Formats: sequence, C-alpha cells, structure tokens
Amino acid sequence: MAASCDGSQSDQSSTFEPGIDNIYEAFICPLTKKVMQDPVTLENGQTFEREAIENWFKECTENGKPVLCPITSKQLSITDLSPSIALRDTIEEWRARNDCMKLDIARQSLYLGNAEANILLALKNVRDICRNIRLIKRRVRNPQLVRLVTDMLKSTSHEVRYKALQTLRVVVEGDDESKAIVAEGDTVRTIVKFLAKEPARGREAAVSLLFELSKSELLCEKIGSVHGAILLLVGLTSSKSENVSTVEKADLTLTNLERSEENVRQMASNGRLQPLLAKLRGGSPETKASMASYLGELALNNDVKVNVAQTVGSCLIDLMRSRDMRGAALGALNKISSFEGSAKVLIGTGLLPPLIKDLFYVGPNQLPIRLKEVSATILANIVNIGYEFDKVCVGAHHQTLVSEDVVENLLLLISNTGPEIQGKLLEVLVGLTSCPNSVINVVSAIRNSGAIISLVQFVEVHDNDDLRLAAIKLLHNISPHMSEELASVLRGTVGQLGNLVGIISESTTTITEDQAVAAALLAELPERDWGLTQRLLGDGAFEKIISKIILIRQGEIRGKRFERTFLEGLVKILARITFALTKETQAVSFCRENNLASLFLDLLQSYSQDNIQMASAIALENLSLETKNLIVLPELPPPSYCVSIFSCLSKPPVVLGMCKIHQGICSLRDSFCLVEGQAVDKLVDLLDHENDKVVGPALAALSTLLEDGLEVENAVKLIVEADGLTPILNVLLENRTENLRIRAVWMVERILRIEDIARELGEEQNVTAALVDAFQNADFKTKQVAENALRHIDKIPNFSGIFAPTLANK
Repeated sequence: MAASCDGSQSDQSSTFEPGIDNIYEAFICPLTKKVMQDPVTLENGQTFEREAIENWFKECTENGKPVLCPITSKQLSITDLSPSIALRDTIEEWRARNDCMKLDIARQSLYLGNAEANILLALKNVRDICRNIRLIKRRVRNPQLVRLVTDMLKSTSHEVRYKALQTLRVVVEGDDESKAIVAEGDTVRTIVKFLAKEPARGREAAVSLLFELSKSELLCEKIGSVHGAILLLVGLTSSKSENVSTVEKADLTLTNLERSEENVRQMASNGRLQPLLAKLRGGSPETKASMASYLGELALNNDVKVNVAQTVGSCLIDLMRSRDMRGAALGALNKISSFEGSAKVLIGTGLLPPLIKDLFYVGPNQLPIRLKEVSATILANIVNIGYEFDKVCVGAHHQTLVSEDVVENLLLLISNTGPEIQGKLLEVLVGLTSCPNSVINVVSAIRNSGAIISLVQFVEVHDNDDLRLAAIKLLHNISPHMSEELASVLRGTVGQLGNLVGIISESTTTITEDQAVAAALLAELPERDWGLTQRLLGDGAFEKIISKIILIRQGEIRGKRFERTFLEGLVKILARITFALTKETQAVSFCRENNLASLFLDLLQSYSQDNIQMASAIALENLSLETKNLIVLPELPPPSYCVSIFSCLSKPPVVLGMCKIHQGICSLRDSFCLVEGQAVDKLVDLLDHENDKVVGPALAALSTLLEDGLEVENAVKLIVEADGLTPILNVLLENRTENLRIRAVWMVERILRIEDIARELGEEQNVTAALVDAFQNADFKTKQVAENALRHIDKIPNFSGIFAPTLANK
C-alpha cells in the first residue's frame, strides 16, 4: 500500500500492468503501482514516477505539512529529482520486448473465426501498446497487424466492429503510413457505411476514425469520393439526436475535407454551402471561377439564395468585370436572382448598372450572345419582383430602368436580336408594366418609338411558346393605356387577331397560361369598337368562345391556376357583341341563335367570381335595352259589326302571353326579356354584393325595366315582389360611389312615381335626406332627377300645379 503525505497508508489497491514477460519490482512506482515511464530518484535513493512524486510534494505543501518521503515517512531536506536514466532505459527495453510479445499474440488472435473474447482482448492490447508507443515518442509500424485489425470491421459482432474502429483510430493517429494502409481497398467505404448502419457509439467511433484519416490531405479526396460519404457527414452535423462528440467530429472531418475542391462541390450539393462561398470570396481566380460556375448549377431554396446574395453578391458582381470569369459569375447570379429577397439584395449591392451596361454595349469586348441571354434572364428575374425601379439608377446620367431612353434601348435590342434574348427582354418589359409606377413610362416609350406594331407581330410566333407568351403578357399589361392603338393594329393586320383567337380556342383539356392571357388581352380592348367586333363575328370567334365557356362550366376543361382568369376573359369578350346590337342585325341574330341571354343569366350566378358577374350583368343590360325593339305585337281580331257601329259596346280584347312590362309577346331567347327569363330575382341578389363594380351593372340591368315607354308601375311591382326595394334604397343611403348614387337616384325617382310607395317612403327621413343631398351636391342631371323624386314625396311643392288654375282663368 502507498503512504499518504502524512505517513498513513493509501487505500488505493495495486494495479500492476499486465504483461507476458516478468515485471521487476524496481519497475513499479510505489505511488502508482504501475510500471514507470519517467523514473526519478530522491536524495534518499527512493525512486518514483516523476508526475506522481511531484503531485505528492504539491499535496504536502498545499496541506501545510512537511515534505516527507512516501516510503520512509522521513522529512526531506530538499526536493530535487534526479532522472533515473539507466532504469528508464531498462524499462523501455522491457516494455518493447513485452509489447512485441503482445503484438505477436494479437496477430495470432485477430481472425474472424476466433472467439469474440479473444479478439476483443487482442484489440485492447493493440490499443494499449499504441498509446504507450505514442507516449514515449516511438513509432512501431506493423502493416500486417493494421490489416488484421481492419479485417475485424467485417465481423458480424457490433462489439468487435466498434472496438476495431476504436483501435484503428489509435493506430492511425499521427501516422500517415498507417492511414494509407487502412485506406487500402474498400475500407473507407466500409467505414462510411457504418455512419448509417451502426448504433450510436459505432457511428461515433466511425466518424472519429474518418476524422483521423481526413487529417491526411492525400486521403481527403478518397473519403469524399465514397458515394454518400459527404451527405452522411453533413447529416450528422445537423442531427438533433446524435451526441455532441459525434456532431463535432463530423464537422471537423468536413472541415478537413474542404481541402479538395471536389469535396467542396459535393458539400454544396448536400446543403453545406459555406465552404464554397468561402472559396468564392478568398480563392485563387481559377478557384473563384470554378466555384461560381458550380454555384450556378446548384438547386437552392429561397432562404439559401438570400444568404448567398448577402455573402458573395458583391464578389460575383466583381467577377462580371473579368472577361474570363463573367460567364461563371452570370450563371451564379442567374440562379440567385430568381427569388424576391435575394434579388433585392443584389439590387442593393449594385448589380443593375453593370448588367444594363453589358446588355446595351456593342463593341470589341461585348458580351457573347449566349451571355447576353443570361444577362437578360437575370434582368427579367429581378424586374419581376415588383421593385420600385423608378428610384434605382442604372446609368451614368442617373437614368433609371424606366427612363424613356433605357426602355427605348430595350425595344431596339428586342428588334435586333434572337428569339431567346427577345423573350427575356419582353419579360423585363412585362415586369416593368406590371408596376403602376412604371407602366406609364413604358407605354410612353412604346408609343413614341412606334413599337406597338412590332410587338403585336410576336403574337404570330409559333415555334417559341415562351416568346409568344411574354409578348401577349406585355400587350395585356399595356392594353388599359393603349387599347385604341392595339385594337387598330389588330383590326388592320391579317392573322394576328386570328392567332389570338386560335390560342384561346386550342383544343386542350387543361387551361394554359397562354390561353388565359390571350383571353384577358382581347377582353381589355374597347368593347364598342364595332370594326373589331365585326372581325371576331366574321371569323367565328364568338362561337368558339361560347364552346369554351360551356366546356369549362361542365368541368370538361380544367386548370385551377388559370381557370378564373380564362373564364373572366371569355365572358368579357363574349359580352362585347351585346354592345353591337343597335348597329348590326347580325349581332342580334347571333345572340338569338346562341341563346346568349340565357347563358349570361346562368353566368350571373358565378358566385365569388366578381368580374364574371359584372360582365354578365352588363351584357344583360345591353340585351334588355334591345328588348323593346324585338317584341312581337299581338294580332288583334277585327271588331264585330255592332261594335264597329256602337263603340260603347266594345271591350279590350284579352291576349294571352303578353309581357307585363313590354306589352308584347316576349321571350328570353328571342327578345332578351329579363322578365320572361325570371332574371329580376337574380339581379336583386347582386345588389347586396360587397363589390361596387358588381352592384352597379346589376342596378343598370334592373333599370332597363323602368325605361320610358314601358309599364313602369308593373316593373316596380316586380322589383318589390323580388324584395328589391330595400337593397335599392340601401345603395342610395350608403352613397358608396358617385356612379352608384346617380343610378340609385334615377331608380328611386321611378319607383316613387307609385303613389303608395311614395306615401310610405315620404315618412322615411333617411330616404329624404339622401335625396336632398343628391339635390344639393350631385351633377346637374342627377339634381333634376332628385328634385322630381322629392316632389313625389311632397318635399318640394309642385308649383306648376299651384299656378295652373290662374293661367287657365286668364
């Protein structure tokens, strides 16, 4: 037993190092009971392990006790330590001899058919010996033994494989030759496989071994070349279930593997992008070009695109200025500019000025066509995020992207380049015209440059769907501002209007974006342009549109993404024929033959599709206004002889099937009669709609039943029976828009001509107040109507009635 510093015996039991050769007592430290590594001698001749005796002296001093010899318990006058060189050499010789014997036994035990206990003991001895060798700074390499340990990775025992991994890690630590032996054949692949298939401690041992191997630059590429190695390591670094040591070792292994550019690319492909970005920032020109090129090939999620733009955006913009590297830089910028967040970062970093300069520049160092296409794509990506481009300078003279000269240059480039670049530059203009702040500038440039004709010509393109779609989108965006010019061009050319109709009427079971945008474009053209309507009617366009509408409503054509836009466009295009009823009997015949009134009445009930309801109500208004011209007057029988002599005996003949409003024989199909079509209820339902643009046309359609020359009293009764009076009054009272008020005042005046209703509403102060407000503040015509309404409820005296007798007396 070892003594403590106060002379008492220690309770530590002796732990002699196991060995094969005899252990001499002189080799054993009295304090540690282990073979000494660095023996030293005291003044009294006693020998100890240096570290153990130094700790003894320190303990005595800290406890305020005299320094005693652990063996004799006598106080020492000095604490000098003298190295026992001869003893140390003897111990080393003994240890080397003993280790050789142990290794020989281990070699004999390391085969897969041996008992598991023997293999585990042999592996332990190898680990212990290697640790001791490393401790005394000696290297004993035994290729055969390393290969034998490596073979143990093929064991069916988890424990053996785990201990083999641990042993190999100890063996290769700091020894490149042993690492090379371990890496022979398929061993690295086997170790990588353990990252996925072993239990937790096996994975930790495997990643620790890979970490040691990865310290050799020669092995970095070999590890990275194993299929799935980098993916598994990256997965470990982000795992929430692995222990901290495994995660840290995986991360350190990947850091070592970054010495290989191919590994860096693999890491980027598997979500570890920082090494690639670091090389892109700080690598050699060749490395920067290589990393930028690979960045352009990666699939990146939106958050990563923002991170990349923030990290290397300025670096990529700098690379654009290098003739040899601008292709790689543009490829990477194309990749990261496709998301709004990253595009905004690039704008702030200053991408637009050099991008515009490269696109427009013509000269000895101009961009090749291939790269101009990439530049145009980047610009299209950026513009389509909806940024305020009227505030971003892109030229030396403070021009912005929407300055007229810049837009004109874009138009000029479109007319002088190939289809691929044309398509991207058209997308740029689509993006600019999608923004309310910039569309006017673009329209002005198009108008001043006379480019509208060349832009419309792209509608005829058949071999480049993207180019045609971009052109149609652009024309749709500018149509609210250039509808007359667009209609004129389409009217005056052969083929282009037909091409748009052809796109719309393509036989497909799925609605395409081309169809939806083409329909939206035609829907924006002036609906009262009779020449355009004639062309559409003559080309059979309306029949095709009716067919599409029916197929959509029957569910035979689908496409949720574009269905709403497509159907809205179709209905608006179809509605334009109702504006031509007064000019062309052919339009009337078409509406009758295709029972359009019934179709629009059905569409009126397209709930949650405001634009369709609005267009349908407008069409029904137009159709209803024509009803009085289309009714069939009944043929009355001639009076009898007596009646012809004595007229007092006559009675008005009874004619069955007469319309109460139009006083003729009506039908929904032939005369477009809303009453016969039972449309009043459906129109009244729309008066409570939250969208004013739906309420207005519904009011207008109902107003057609109150026109002069019709049976207004009967029409009012129909509206009241349909519970329409309250919604009409609500429109008047709410005064949501001036147009709605004008229409509501007109209708209320007609309704108040019915004395019973006038008496009842005359007592409603809010109705009176709304009419007084209109009388005082509305336009001149509406003031007159409001005045008449106020007379109906006796709020303004009827002066003509007062003075009539006096005038008669005169």
